Amino acid sequence: MTPRKADGSAGDADYGDIGTVYTGHRNPDPRIAAAITAAIGDARSVLNVGAGAGSYEPLDRDVTAVEPSASMRALRPASRPAVDATAEALPFPDAAFDAAMATFTVHQWSDLAGGLAELRRVTRGPVVLLTADPDLVRDFWLYEYAPEVLDVEARRYPAITDLASGLGGGVRVDLVPIPNNCVDGFNEAYYGRPEKFLDPTARQACSAWSFVDGAVADRFATRLEEDLADGTWDRKYGQLRNQPTYAGSLILVTSHPAATDTSA
Repeated sequence: MTPRKADGSAGDADYGDIGTVYTGHRNPDPRIAAAITAAIGDARSVLNVGAGAGSYEPLDRDVTAVEPSASMRALRPASRPAVDATAEALPFPDAAFDAAMATFTVHQWSDLAGGLAELRRVTRGPVVLLTADPDLVRDFWLYEYAPEVLDVEARRYPAITDLASGLGGGVRVDLVPIPNNCVDGFNEAYYGRPEKFLDPTARQACSAWSFVDGAVADRFATRLEEDLADGTWDRKYGQLRNQPTYAGSLILVTSHPAATDTSA
């Protein structure tokens, strides 16, 4: 297992650094939240693993949050504290929750299979993962400008087959449309607002940028700024500015427990 960092971050990214800008850029988008809530169904008790600052937690349910990073736990409302633990070692008894959720976090887990097995162990009903399909990550126009960043993302996100295998039971995968004015600032959220990428803090709020050299970010910003100024970007991709949604790599993976054979 990857050693936890100074603030408790358990994955490959250091949220002691990244987390300082999260509340300014990574806000839960209500349309994405609706998809997660629909997948959770009528569950009343919900476990949120890798919960961060609490994005996408359904406020009308009994939510138990797990977050290893002290920096991210500090961003949570005092009324919604999180347990200091990791996905691979959840401190709960078997079948303790009606449902479980994990958003933008499975790519951080040092032991994917172990974390997924733990989610299934403590959950009676659906396990819902908001993640990205690594096979689709490089289709985004950003790959023309910063291939190193999307190469990082594609390497970090686990394959759908690995998620399905780790969760067992019946698995459904749904592509999640990304709204043009999405308020959750992951990379593809800016598909029609390229100027957002010129803000260094917006890039900092996407963990993949923390894995590339500063020279890569500088080169990217210079080229994008030039292409926006002379109209090159708009000639290639300008139609995206008015496109209501974008079908990118964002997916919702929903796993229901395997049926128990009760026949004699």
